[in-house]
Amino acid sequence: MSTDGPYEILDDRFRTGRCANGDNRLEVLYDGCRWAEGPLYLPAWRQLVWSDIPNDRILRWDEATGSVGVFRAPAGHSNGNTLDRQGRLVTCEQGNRRVTRTEPDGRVTVLAERFDGRRLNSPNDSVVRSDGTIWFSDPDFGITSDYEGHRAESEIGACNVYRIDPVSGQVRLAADGFDGPNGVILTPDERRLFVSDSRAARIHAFDIREDGTLSDGKVFAEGRGDVHFDNIRFDDEGRLWAAALHDGVHCYDPDGTLIGRLRVPEPVSNVAFGGPKNNRLFITATTSLYSLVMSVTGAPRL
Repeated sequence: MSTDGPYEILDDRFRTGRCANGDNRLEVLYDGCRWAEGPLYLPAWRQLVWSDIPNDRILRWDEATGSVGVFRAPAGHSNGNTLDRQGRLVTCEQGNRRVTRTEPDGRVTVLAERFDGRRLNSPNDSVVRSDGTIWFSDPDFGITSDYEGHRAESEIGACNVYRIDPVSGQVRLAADGFDGPNGVILTPDERRLFVSDSRAARIHAFDIREDGTLSDGKVFAEGRGDVHFDNIRFDDEGRLWAAALHDGVHCYDPDGTLIGRLRVPEPVSNVAFGGPKNNRLFITATTSLYSLVMSVTGAPRL
């Protein structure tokens, strides 16, 4: 094992893959959140939006000026943010217990708020496939207390991953059996869906069938000790970068080997690639938004 600035090399593939060749320190872009989450880079505007869940707001950082402002407040204790293929913002509002889309004129459209007639728990993260299918995770994090949402009993009685049909808009069960499903991400070829289960400290990989249903998942990675995975992202070499809460950011080779870490001074919640070259890693960690310009490039923006 060797270290260089924020990089911790656990396998030589982290070095030969140029994963440790970027900035030698983390840059603090903002420090003033209670629990920062859901970073999303908006290429058309050269801005990043992210959620400050307990403060019930979505913040916006401008890359050209470095200024930070409020994008939306109140924001339904929003958590994960993503873009659909039309460039519209899709947000998991865990306080409002729904998934929404922000239209170009600013109107908010509800995409999902119930499954089989019962209210969702507290949607956490989502991803959109090129055909318009949306997968989202629905743990109970936003209903266990009033800190990140509103305390309530689960109407569903389980923490699942769901799929929103792009034609009918119907919410369908995609996968169950999780303790606390969190980050969801598609592989760049859209053939597999990866899901992190924070409470179980695992990352699962599912094959996507032609009809959009999922195969039985396989465990891709397991945490040890105090490692609990949150959000996950792919780079353009197929490596998986995972927010590992109290253990920084983990980097996994496509074969599932942990090859390196990024050390972060606060518990990490989420990561996202962005910037004009898609090689700037944005990290939300407790009170702060960090960034690191890297030699690694995020998976292509589709």
